[in-house]
Amino acid sequence: MALCCIILLSLLGLVSSQAQYPDICLAKPKDIPLNPMCVYRKEVVEDEEQETKEASPPEKIPENTNPRVWELSKANSRFAMDFFKIVADSKTESENLFMSPLSISQAFTMAKLGACENTLKQLMEVFHFDEVSEKVSDQIHFFFAKLNCRLYRKANKSSELVSTNRLFGEKSLTFNQTYQDISEAVYGAKLWPLNFKEKAEESRKIINTWVANKTENKITDVIPEDAITADTIMVLVNVIYFKGLWDSKFDAMNTQNAAFHVPGKVEHCEVPTMYQEGKFHYYRDDAVQVLELPYKGNDISMVLVLPSDSTSLATVEKTLSLERFLEWTNNAEEVQLSVHLPRFRIDDSFSVKEKLGKMGLVDLFDPYNARLPGIVSGGRSDLYVSDAFHKAFLEVNEEGSEASAASTVLVTGRSFNPRRIIFRANKPFMVFIREVALNAIIFMGRVSNPGCN
Repeated sequence: MALCCIILLSLLGLVSSQAQYPDICLAKPKDIPLNPMCVYRKEVVEDEEQETKEASPPEKIPENTNPRVWELSKANSRFAMDFFKIVADSKTESENLFMSPLSISQAFTMAKLGACENTLKQLMEVFHFDEVSEKVSDQIHFFFAKLNCRLYRKANKSSELVSTNRLFGEKSLTFNQTYQDISEAVYGAKLWPLNFKEKAEESRKIINTWVANKTENKITDVIPEDAITADTIMVLVNVIYFKGLWDSKFDAMNTQNAAFHVPGKVEHCEVPTMYQEGKFHYYRDDAVQVLELPYKGNDISMVLVLPSDSTSLATVEKTLSLERFLEWTNNAEEVQLSVHLPRFRIDDSFSVKEKLGKMGLVDLFDPYNARLPGIVSGGRSDLYVSDAFHKAFLEVNEEGSEASAASTVLVTGRSFNPRRIIFRANKPFMVFIREVALNAIIFMGRVSNPGCN
C-alpha cells in the first residue's frame, strides 16, 4: 500500500532563517517562543464553559498523550468529516474520492501563522482549532508539532509515514523572520527562493519536481499550468507519504476476478478481488459493515465502511461524523471473517478553495478582505491565497504496499466454514487510514470504481 497527498497554497499580492531551536519533539513551550504577529483567543463565557464540562462525560486520553494533542487530533478529525461531505457532494456517486485531511489542515496552519483579524478567526473556526482547550491560536502550532512527532517519528520498519513541508518564496522579497523561524522550527518548512516574477513556469516545474521526488513519483504535476504567475508571492507545500505492509497479507494465489457494482452502470464489471480469512475487528449495524485491517506494527490501520443492502453509500456519507466513526471503531469486536476486497488504485486532485469557502473560510481567498500581514516584512496588507490544490494517491494490493514479494501466508477455510461472517466489498465503500491510538485520520476516501473501464 502506498499513499501520497499534497496540499499547495499560492499566495499573491529573502532571507534565510538564522534561529537555532531544540528538537521540537523534546521541547517544551517555553523552549520555542511562538510569537506570530497576531493571536486569536476564543472568548468563552464561564457559565457556558462550566455547562459544557458538566454535560460532557470524562474522556479517556491515550497513554503518554498530551491532553491538548489529543484535542487537536479530534479537531482535525472533525474537520476531516466536515470537509469530506463537502467534497463528496461535488462528485457523482460513480466517482472515486481520496484525500488527506491532515495534510490540508497542516498546510493551512502554516498559512495561519501570518494571519490576522477575521482571516485568523475563520481559520481557527473552520479547522476546529478553537475547540482545543488552550484557546490561544499561537499554541496550536506547538501542539501540531507534538502531534506530528507522534505520527511521523515512530520506529516501525514495516511501514513508512513521512510528512514534508516547504515554503517557496519570491526571491526579490524579504519575508518576516518570525514567520520563517516558526515555520522551520515547528514544521520543518525551510524557505526556497524562486523567481516567480520573471520565471513563473520554470518555478512551477521546480516545485512539481520537488513534490514528485518526495512522493517517489506517485504525484506529478500537482500545480496546473498558469496557476503560478508573476504576482505569486509564496507557495506553501505539505506532502504526506505512507507505505505499509498488511499485518496479515492477502495471498496472491487467492485473488480472482469477481463482480463489482459501479453506480449508474447496468452491468457489473469484473475486478481482481483479494481474499483471506482470519480474525479482524468488525462492527455491524442496520446501515453498515465496518472492517479494520491493521498494518504491521498495529500503529496504523485501514478502516473499511461498507453500506448494507438497504442503505446507500450517499446516506452513510451524509450522516458521517466523528461520533459515528468512533461508534464504529470503539464497538468493533474481533471475529472470524471472510474478507473479499478488490485490488485497486485511485488518485484524486481538486482545488480546495471553493469547498473551504462553503465551510466559512472566505476572507483568506478574498484579495480585499484577506489579512496576512505576518508573512512578508513590512506587514503587507495586499496578500491573499489565490488557490489551494490537493492531490492524493492510493494503491491497495495483496502485500499492502507496492512490494512485489510473494506472500507466504497460508489461507484456509474458504469453503469449509459455513458459519463465517462475510465482508464482501463488491460495491462502493469508504476507506480511512488512521493512527489507531489517537484516532488521527490521515487519509480518507470513497472507492466507487476500483478499476472498471
